[in-house]
This record gives sequence, C-alpha cells and structure tokens, in this order.
Amino acid sequence: MKKMTVWARISAVLVIACVAMLWLFPMWRIDLAASQYPEGISMQIWINDIKGDVDIINGLNHYIGMRTIHKADFREFVYLPIALAGIGIMGLVTLLWNRRSGYYIWTACFLVLAFVSMYDFWKWEYDYGHNLNPEAPIKVPGMAYQPPLIGYKKMLNFHALSQPDIGGWFFIAAGIILVGTCLYEWKRSKKKLA
Repeated sequence: MKKMTVWARISAVLVIACVAMLWLFPMWRIDLAASQYPEGISMQIWINDIKGDVDIINGLNHYIGMRTIHKADFREFVYLPIALAGIGIMGLVTLLWNRRSGYYIWTACFLVLAFVSMYDFWKWEYDYGHNLNPEAPIKVPGMAYQPPLIGYKKMLNFHALSQPDIGGWFFIAAGIILVGTCLYEWKRSKKKLA
C-alpha cells in the first residue's frame, strides 16, 4: 500500500482544521432586504443552531403562510455535528494510518456528506417555500417563496441572497484541498508507474 506524500499529510491537517472551524463560525446565511428593512435582515445557519433575525423573519413569513422556523424542528442540528466530528476523526485516522487509499476514502466520505447536506438544505427550503398555509393573509397565485440555494432571488418586494458564511467557506476550502490532493496523489502515482 502506498504511503501518503508529505503534501497529503499537511493537507490532512489543514482539512481537519477547516472542519473544526464549523464549530466556531456560521455555515450558511440568508440575507433579506426590502424598502421597509433598508439595513436588511439575516439568518445565520450554524451546524447546530439558527441565529440572527429569526423572530422578524418568522413574523414576515406568517403573512405569506410559511411555517415558523424553530431550532427544535431540525434533526439536522443533531446529526450534522456528529457527521462532521466523524469526518474530523476519519482525518486523524487517515493521518495516522498514512495510506493513500485512506485519503481517497476520506475524500469520498466528505463529498457524500457535502452533497447530502446541500440536498437536505434545498429540500428544507423547498418545503418551507412551497407548503404554505392556505389561510395566509397574503396569497399570490402561483407564487412560491423558496429562497435560492445559492445566489440571489427576488420574492415580492424582498431581495434574498443565500450564500456560505465563514464556516461554509472553510468547508468549501476543505473540499477543494481534499479533491486537489487526491488528483495530485493520483497523477503522481501514474507518473511513477510510467
């Protein structure tokens, strides 16, 4: 079995540090702006909590029939910290085991977690934006209020921007480091065989 290169070992430490940042910084944010809120309102999504102007957003959502947002409604806030801790522990095991195949497996697990998390977030947004109370004070036929997964969207008089927050950028950096290192290790191994 092939050992990891020095760069792969250094990158493993960097990835573990990036994943650890998710306990210190919010992972995602949704910013809303409208004429009645010139300074904007926002919601920060952490790996185990929702913070920011959640009460104001819940008050606004009532008028269009969206359910209120409560931390207790999201089982993800229990599972995500456990899954990320597992990714961190896998990184330590990979570092100690010092095998290229372990690095590849670790990267695959990281990518599966990333894709499942993004799909789950999209599903959450879809559910909140489409399953509206038919008795809501404001009804616009055919209008859905799903915020964008990533990027900008105008909803009635609100401008919504959904993007990674500081912790999310660390997570993205971890993914780039993992995939980049896998490609480097794979190409290096092919050159040695040639």
